[in-house]
Amino acid sequence: MHPTRKAALTATALLAVAATGCEPGAATTASHRASAEPGCPTALARAKQAVKKAEAVDAPWTGPTTGPEAAAHGKRLVFIAHDLSNPGPTGVAQGVQEAAKLVRWSVRTLNGKGTPAGYRSAFKQALDLKPDGIVIAGLGPESVPDEIKKAKAAGIPVVGWHAAPTPGPDGRPELFTNVSTRVEDVARISADWITARSNGRAGVVLFTDATVAFAKRKSDLIKKELAACSDVKVLSYRNIPIPEVSKRAVGEVRSLLSRYGDQWTYSAAINDLYFRHAASALRAAGKDGAGAPFNIGAGDGDPSAFQRVNGKQYQAATVPEPLSEHGWQIVDEFNRAFAGEPASGYVSPVHIATDANSGGALSWDSEGYRQAYRKIWGK
Repeated sequence: MHPTRKAALTATALLAVAATGCEPGAATTASHRASAEPGCPTALARAKQAVKKAEAVDAPWTGPTTGPEAAAHGKRLVFIAHDLSNPGPTGVAQGVQEAAKLVRWSVRTLNGKGTPAGYRSAFKQALDLKPDGIVIAGLGPESVPDEIKKAKAAGIPVVGWHAAPTPGPDGRPELFTNVSTRVEDVARISADWITARSNGRAGVVLFTDATVAFAKRKSDLIKKELAACSDVKVLSYRNIPIPEVSKRAVGEVRSLLSRYGDQWTYSAAINDLYFRHAASALRAAGKDGAGAPFNIGAGDGDPSAFQRVNGKQYQAATVPEPLSEHGWQIVDEFNRAFAGEPASGYVSPVHIATDANSGGALSWDSEGYRQAYRKIWGK
């Protein structure tokens, strides 16, 4: 059993708040004050309830249980990652490799290197390989429109991961389907965690990558959700493209600390990667790894993020994508495409991992997905 299933829940320790309506309150304080009266009791009560549900462990498999048996051996897939420095696509690629090996297919992984030219180059290379299917992970079909048309003309199905605003077929002819959690759910629960943990009083910094439409939409939604509580203030909204995070994060954090000091009590980033690089600047500034700013990654829940969360080292929570599970789902979606059947339409639910409920694990996936897919595929 996954270690997270063994951990005890701590969400019930949250203080109960009467749902009496949201009224303007005092200005954001310079520090976390859980005992202060919140300025938004209704929003706070809803946020605490949502967080309690998302932190629950022993989540059962709610995905597909029927479908076509695995296609004949020898199918070939090409996986194009937005950027292999991003642990999200990398983790999904590993899940695709694992599932493909089970059904005796082959997978080639290509790096888009985080640029439009890199995406086009990788997709051209994928087409030259004449595969049975192509995955685009973290980049949208609008980034490679000509190449997508060529794939369609050649009868090659394209499955996306975080490649469209919504999961599922989405009515987009370019993609057979898009595998993802719902960005609205991830954004909402990330904002709810900040509201709940701060008792409705926080000074927040948001980090995003505005070059990726999916990421920008996620951070915009987080900002919108935070606005539901009048005493949760967004201090700064910083655009740092993922390929530039390693170079820019330290300088950005120093600048933010200089400007906001102790007013900065919480952070949310569209990807855990931001806190990997922000940690050194926070450490150099004398910040306690277990103290403010309390940071939550709204994706992707890679092993290094879990290590920071478990060790209370400059990241308090993550909303992990079930990366391996999504890799298996991608293989299942291709299998449905090869069989002439529609996409499964499955969307995995959101989860919040903290040091209190992770059980020391380095990833999160729903219980039983491997067994479910093996049964479907006859493996």
